[in-house]
Amino acid sequence: MKAILCTHFGPPDELELVDIAPPQAAAGEAVVRIKAAALNFFDTLIIAGKYQQKPPFPFSPVAEFAGIVESVGAQVSEVAPGDHVMTFMGWGAAREAVAVAAKQLVKLPQNLDFERAAGLCITYGTSLYALRERAQLKTGETLAVLGASGGAGLACVELGKLMGARVIACASSDEKLAFARAHGADETVNYAKEDLRDALKKRGGEHGIDVIYDPVGGQYCEPAVRSLAWRGRYLVVGFTAGEIPKLPLNLVLLKGCDIRGVFWGSWTKREPKAQHALLTDVARWAAEGKLSAHVHAAYPLADIAAAMKLISDRKVMGKIVLRP
Repeated sequence: MKAILCTHFGPPDELELVDIAPPQAAAGEAVVRIKAAALNFFDTLIIAGKYQQKPPFPFSPVAEFAGIVESVGAQVSEVAPGDHVMTFMGWGAAREAVAVAAKQLVKLPQNLDFERAAGLCITYGTSLYALRERAQLKTGETLAVLGASGGAGLACVELGKLMGARVIACASSDEKLAFARAHGADETVNYAKEDLRDALKKRGGEHGIDVIYDPVGGQYCEPAVRSLAWRGRYLVVGFTAGEIPKLPLNLVLLKGCDIRGVFWGSWTKREPKAQHALLTDVARWAAEGKLSAHVHAAYPLADIAAAMKLISDRKVMGKIVLRP
């Protein structure tokens, strides 16, 4: 079968399309024929050796996918051949088929297609975990989303609206903000044109911003925290800007606010039943049309380098998927 392999750390152009042996299902596993696999920003880091996880060579990048169960090993009762499923792993999905623990698989509703399902787990899973479990977002609260047109940001905009929040989308271009508004944002901030702190303070009014979802980091962290309401919550999601910011702790004291880490990947391992229930909710809402699961573009496996470059250049709105 065909697979993309990373044989050494380097740029996307140095990934290789090769033939490898098809997987076999061990006890507790299912083999899934991958129909669509979704890319994320961290895929560009893991092949360059810049991610916190460094798999042994050779490995396939890409962490989330949707497909059809082909076979199951012994002691598997969760799924059966023919089931349509989605899941995620640390890496390994840039190939035609993969063996994965059956307990990780989430069954798809009938009317949810593979390409939309492939991109649900990580961005929507992270965002729902952030808003529901970490922020305890309440109906009527104000939520500001940084990087609002990317995969994680767009997911947060949609979920925030679904949970009854007033959503302020923040991004670096008017085109990206128009996209976020089309997906439910109530107001927008172009932080390439406006000072983020002043813009959020204006839109937050005397009360301030209740929750800030930040997958960007860098220079935007401190001004975002300065806009928080009393008892506001700042969600540390990631650092796509590249710089891990340092925050003056007097701000936390003066605002009585919380800085809350959103390590969804660790939570899924610590509380697998809770995360399975969370992803089941996400899949159902997507099937019902309550979440767009927007696909920016789809590429064949052989064009993975071009797809990754779009992500690195921050030109993607929603998700990029591969079609093995």
